[in-house]
Amino acid sequence: MNTLQSSPEPTVLARAAAKVKRHVLPLFVVMFIVNYIDRVNIGFVRSHMETDLGIGAAAYGLGAGLFFVGYALFEVPSNMLLQRYGARVWLTRIMFTWGAAAMAMAFVKGETSFYVLRFILGAAEAGFFPGIIYYFTQWLPASERGKTMAVFLSGSAIASVISGPVSGALLNVNGLNLHGWQWMFLIEGFASIVLCGFVWFWLQSHPREAKWLSDEERGALINAIAEEQQIREAAKGPKPSMFKLLADRQIALFCFIYFSIALTIYGATFWLPSMIKKMGNLGDFQVGLFNSIPWIISIVAMYGFAAMASKWKFQQAWVALTLVIAAIGMFMSTTGGPVFAFVAICFAAIGFKAASALFWPIPQSYLDARIAAAVIALVNSIGNLGGFVAPTAFGFLEQSTGSIEGGLYGLAATSLVAAVVIFFARTTPKAGKPTPRNDVVVPSHAASH
Repeated sequence: MNTLQSSPEPTVLARAAAKVKRHVLPLFVVMFIVNYIDRVNIGFVRSHMETDLGIGAAAYGLGAGLFFVGYALFEVPSNMLLQRYGARVWLTRIMFTWGAAAMAMAFVKGETSFYVLRFILGAAEAGFFPGIIYYFTQWLPASERGKTMAVFLSGSAIASVISGPVSGALLNVNGLNLHGWQWMFLIEGFASIVLCGFVWFWLQSHPREAKWLSDEERGALINAIAEEQQIREAAKGPKPSMFKLLADRQIALFCFIYFSIALTIYGATFWLPSMIKKMGNLGDFQVGLFNSIPWIISIVAMYGFAAMASKWKFQQAWVALTLVIAAIGMFMSTTGGPVFAFVAICFAAIGFKAASALFWPIPQSYLDARIAAAVIALVNSIGNLGGFVAPTAFGFLEQSTGSIEGGLYGLAATSLVAAVVIFFARTTPKAGKPTPRNDVVVPSHAASH
């Protein structure tokens, strides 16, 4: 029987965990912000690319969505390579390749190169978010991961707010016979390449390599994480097969619900700047400022709903309520002028961003912890394909009908259906399944990452 050293004093483990968080969290948050901006910045250059390159609404929508196809196809291979080569090497590689792909967007010449580079950008980024999760599992005990992930995910919220003003300001840069939109891609992509240098010199792949931890602190972390793994492996009951779980109706429900949420989030993300432009004679920086408003409101709402759901526990009902709010906002955005539509989208954002956070505790509670990480990654990947469907459909509708009104109706209807379906989703495993552990780290998106 394998024996481990006795459990460390809690104060030593807590001190070690605090050092880890101070060492890596600021860098990870900045990485997440840069990552998110490179993903969504094309929303601010749509009109410029149409004028300069002739990329119409349908081509823009398809290109925006192809990012998520590349992301979904390469996420699993990327995760496998990360475990083989280590987090330090693989996160550095991800940062460099997505930065290079983001910079290459400045040299798009037409629809084909636009499609190819958006796909490559998604493939380059694949594995970033799961890579961070994997890093935390190697460095922090389960009791610390949830709080740490909450701080890390704040990067998505910060990026949602600042991406508009930053991108809008960069669109006013000119010189060297390059347009403002080209400078935006170059500067924002280069930020990722600069960060990859910090990643390489700042991170280590395993606690035993951390010279900034004392011998006692390194031992505390290594032993605590090893003990947790030993407990998981010794858990009673057979390990459920992935194929069996994929046949579980609950997994299909989780995929559909998260797909519906992501559909609305990315429909708004990629089309909101264009909707704002219709409000008046606004410059790029002003559009960026207005674009921040719904996301600021949604962040406040997200934390408010989380607090209420924690106090009055009925997770499905809270998710359903937020989805209904999203549906009402999307529907109302079709009933008035541009300013009224913007206000309605702000209202919808309260719902769809809160729903993205409130959804994840449901599959987290249902799934066996030994297989939960893989299934949650699957749900996240399939759900994020909403980022392909929404902009592609919106672009086709605008080009063929001159309006995205049908798409907004579709988002409202999908949110309402998901609000009903959520009541069929279980929060506890079926009888006979191994008891799930609640230390599984899951995304809150921005993830819809």
